[in-house]
Amino acid sequence: MIRPARLVTAVLTASAALLLTACGSGGGGGSSSDDIKGADTGSGEASADASPTASARVIERPEITLPPTFSMNFESWTNGDPKLQAILDDGRETLRASHAAVIAADPDADYVAFYNEGPALESARTWINGFVKTDDSLIGEVDVFDSQVRINSQGLGVLFYCVNEGKASTKNRKTDKVVGTPADVSPYLQYRTTLQKTSQGLWKTRSVETERGACGK
Repeated sequence: MIRPARLVTAVLTASAALLLTACGSGGGGGSSSDDIKGADTGSGEASADASPTASARVIERPEITLPPTFSMNFESWTNGDPKLQAILDDGRETLRASHAAVIAADPDADYVAFYNEGPALESARTWINGFVKTDDSLIGEVDVFDSQVRINSQGLGVLFYCVNEGKASTKNRKTDKVVGTPADVSPYLQYRTTLQKTSQGLWKTRSVETERGACGK
């Protein structure tokens, strides 16, 4: 699909890992230290609470609803480490929140602010507003795959993943005109994100970087 504005926030800090092996070579488990090159696991896991999933259960989360006309397929979005699974879960909801807000034409949706903070929140709202200004919504489906996740030495979650937009399109609310990704534009994007854990156990996205064409199957 064509995006009115590219979702790009502050560049990831060096400690959050700037380099990732090309999508397509990694799995969803994230068990190998080579999955995210440059991501320093160090003593970062010790700085995170021991039971993030237990904390997450008491968090009152906003409901995010996608219509039948648009779906997001998260492939192999699992990890045997409950700490890393918590990052995957909240990272997934961050992505769902931004797309749901586009469809709702609501950049100020509570769920967008719930899962984003700082530069990530500002960028997400800018991206959503791009669709609002052109009066476009989203239809079709996107595939999300090749998740790679770590906790770095600063205690930040580092989550990279790939998105295939090839089966998604924009649809104008007034004209019903449908526009997909042009043939000469790669439908694949690589997302590089960092997340900060709150005292309640929620992993909020604080920076996002995307690169089109960096992933593929």
